[in-house]
Amino acid sequence: MSFSRSRINLSVFFFSIRDFILNKLKRQKNKTHDFTECVDGSDYVFEVAPEAKKAYMTAQGKGVKPGDYIVLQIDSESKKYQVEQIDYYSNPSDMWIGLIKKVTDD
Repeated sequence: MSFSRSRINLSVFFFSIRDFILNKLKRQKNKTHDFTECVDGSDYVFEVAPEAKKAYMTAQGKGVKPGDYIVLQIDSESKKYQVEQIDYYSNPSDMWIGLIKKVTDD
């Protein structure tokens, strides 16, 4: 009887761990990276892409990933973009280039 009780306790334990991990993954939200105090051409490079409302941005900073948001100061206005694709350079390892898409305010 104690053997079956141990199996039940182990099952409950593993299900609890699984639920904890799944909930933690669900709670991870996209981060917003504020570049409004940075200078285009000096701290980062911003190039408009051929596709409408998209651009390429090169900058330094760890932790930027697809789905994250970038806030830039363009023509004295804050503009929000979402990272669609990103590639990190090998040297320096925190330098990246990303395809970003303008987020429209609804």
